Amino acid sequence: MNSEDPIADSSHILACTISRDVQNFDLLIEDMETVMGESWGDLTFDEAIPFLTQPDAEHLEFVAIAMDESDEEDLALIEDIIRTARRAEIKVILITEDVPANILHQLLRGGAEEFLPYPLPEGELASAIERLNTPEPEPVHEPAPAPLRTVAPARVSTDGVVLAVQGIAGGTGATTMAVNLAWELANMKAPKEPRVALLDLNFQFGSVATYLDLQRRDAVHEALSDIESMDDEAFCSSMVQFQDKLNVLTAPPDILPMDYVSQPDMVHLLETARRNFDYVVIDMPSVITGWTDVVLNNAHVYFAMIELEMRSAQNTLRLKRALQAEDLPFDKLRFVLNRAPKFTDLSGRSRIKRLAESLGISIDLQMPDGGKPVLQACDHGLPLAESAAKNPLRKEIAKLAQQLHELNQSTSEAA
Repeated sequence: MNSEDPIADSSHILACTISRDVQNFDLLIEDMETVMGESWGDLTFDEAIPFLTQPDAEHLEFVAIAMDESDEEDLALIEDIIRTARRAEIKVILITEDVPANILHQLLRGGAEEFLPYPLPEGELASAIERLNTPEPEPVHEPAPAPLRTVAPARVSTDGVVLAVQGIAGGTGATTMAVNLAWELANMKAPKEPRVALLDLNFQFGSVATYLDLQRRDAVHEALSDIESMDDEAFCSSMVQFQDKLNVLTAPPDILPMDYVSQPDMVHLLETARRNFDYVVIDMPSVITGWTDVVLNNAHVYFAMIELEMRSAQNTLRLKRALQAEDLPFDKLRFVLNRAPKFTDLSGRSRIKRLAESLGISIDLQMPDGGKPVLQACDHGLPLAESAAKNPLRKEIAKLAQQLHELNQSTSEAA
């Protein structure tokens, strides 16, 4: 198809190949002839822009830019060709051989619609052209989100149970534990469904809102900025509901310093939460703050999430020294081993025993590895009970929630 002019007769030309030398892509020539017959032409990189800006190019439906690793030095020119084609409303197919992924990504972002590797898979050029000619579907307008359901204060003052969860190292599953424990407690049936609050006290990178697909609200920041004067109504109005059962105080929308809340503020916050809810589950930040001791002293159970690895072991020793140096109740921590070895893993069971003995702690709970369904549930904004009810981790958390609830019921009846 070459001639002295870029394209000798452009009256019936519907497509063009653009390359340094199309003879280097002989399989592309065959595919173009099969798909387009005589209705295509060939341009070099230098000829492309002058031709695409002429009236003769107005009938072009697409151009196929073919390049290999030796054409990287002409990347700026190729980008200009793509921009010129897009301005002329001509679609662009990239056909590349041994081109690095970052360059390919750059060209696709620059306006190319399709990418095909060279040598071309059989039938792929025809499929790409068909996709280019298929009109885009009409956009689907999502329904307006339902209005946020805020929380009403309790009619009768309660003395709620505080359950705190803190990860001793990053990625030990503290937020997953807190979210699912709170959800299981909120679904207890007898004698009535308890009022459960889930507080995300990681003011910087708290992810409870993400795990439950909830909106972070400015009202949280407003409440935290003036906790001293916060009453029950102000506290509850800053929360949102998840499926009409779980009441959540999300992390604020903006990153706040961890000392944004003082010790007296935290005391007031916990008192208000306990007054309005039967259970207050707290997702603690992984750092030690000026008010961590307030939560530790007020918590009925303080879960410390660890794994069977060196980070958890070293951080547990550091935390132990820090709490004992301040005469804080280290013994109050209930250590939870996440992703614990299976019961049949004798070697793993032996490692657990050695870990506990070397740290001088008791590992009170061992949670199984829930696998990919746990990550998928977090990404989809659902508790495990809603997305993977039979998951082994979900079963263990449900069992723990049942035990805590029965213990609380028996203690209340005895009182």
